[in-house]
Amino acid sequence: MRTFLLATLTTLIITTSGFTQSGSITGTWQITEEKTCFLEQVQSEESDTEKELLQGFGQTRTSVARIIRFKSNGTGEESIFNTDRRRGEKLREFKYSLTGDQLLLLDKKSGLMTQKLIIEELSAGTLRFHLDGKECEIKSLTKIR
Repeated sequence: MRTFLLATLTTLIITTSGFTQSGSITGTWQITEEKTCFLEQVQSEESDTEKELLQGFGQTRTSVARIIRFKSNGTGEESIFNTDRRRGEKLREFKYSLTGDQLLLLDKKSGLMTQKLIIEELSAGTLRFHLDGKECEIKSLTKIR
């Protein structure tokens, strides 16, 4: 009975927090969408002409892919891949800690927290999070491996 109550309470807490987790964070993820607070602020204050112009700016795609790899041992790395190069360029290595809906990025050498991210969605193919305290800074990632 006690185990049933504890499981029910845990389920209730998870479902009321708005965070759904049905996947694992380990693997290789590609950043597919980034939203910034500045962009959100500018878009809310723009005229119709500016909106039309900004739509045209968003149409161009670069041949660069940003990749984040989370390993099962609690380490990770961020890389950039260009289409004209065979290998990716490592930007940084880090450690991470995942507890509930919080993803803490830690400095690889010192272990100090460098970023606190709040996970909004974690499924088999999608990871979406925002910076703690900045709900408008959203990154969406798609699992590629």
